[in-house]
Amino acid sequence: MVQVLHDINYSVVYPEAGLLPWVDSFWMLYNTTAESKEIVVLPDGRVDLFLSRGTNEPFDIMLMGLGSQPDITAIMPGRLMFAISFNLPAIEYVLHTSIADIVDAARELPAGFWDFTEADLGNFDAFCRKATQQIRKQVTLQTDSRKDQLFQLLYASKGDIGVQELADQVFWSSRQINRYFTDRFGISLKTYCNILRFRASFQQIAEGRLYPEQNFTDQAHFIKEIKRLSGVTPGELYKNPNDRFIQFSPLTRQ
Repeated sequence: MVQVLHDINYSVVYPEAGLLPWVDSFWMLYNTTAESKEIVVLPDGRVDLFLSRGTNEPFDIMLMGLGSQPDITAIMPGRLMFAISFNLPAIEYVLHTSIADIVDAARELPAGFWDFTEADLGNFDAFCRKATQQIRKQVTLQTDSRKDQLFQLLYASKGDIGVQELADQVFWSSRQINRYFTDRFGISLKTYCNILRFRASFQQIAEGRLYPEQNFTDQAHFIKEIKRLSGVTPGELYKNPNDRFIQFSPLTRQ
């Protein structure tokens, strides 16, 4: 289903069960107007691979690293984007790379990456099917059980778990886990937990529940953490004028 967010068409498709360890979602954005639209992209713990083109922008394929701060950007006139939002295990086991060098940044991927071309922007459903096939081809089936358990605990707790508790449960030292995170993803495990906890608050804020429901010390701590990662207070996120905070807009329409 396509939603319209302040003149921007938006659609999201969720993956089949077999891809859930690797893929959060597939999504599409399309600025149908002749004007650029300013948006704010918030840290959400996902890594996006996207195809795009615009009225005055050539076709490209980009890999966006983890965000650690709000990113004010513009969707240019006529810009169309099809994307895969990956969970962190996909970086090692599907993309077979490190994203430590692109925190709050992006990397241009080579032409023909995964056989994607500009023609794949012609139909979003067909893009999702092709992306699914490519991920199946690329995925490494032999994985590290410690990492598997680590990410299961992280996502199940929505980041509301301590670093030492994670280390104890997966029998992997906190020092080694942090080295793995910084070498592979460019941020510490604690920072990633904070981002997941922040993302977990999106729905409640979008519904007007402007008080802590995750493991925040108190209201002041909640406001401080939300403002640190979004640049604004929970109340300002809730108001979301002109659908500026693009990740919040679909939540208010559910």
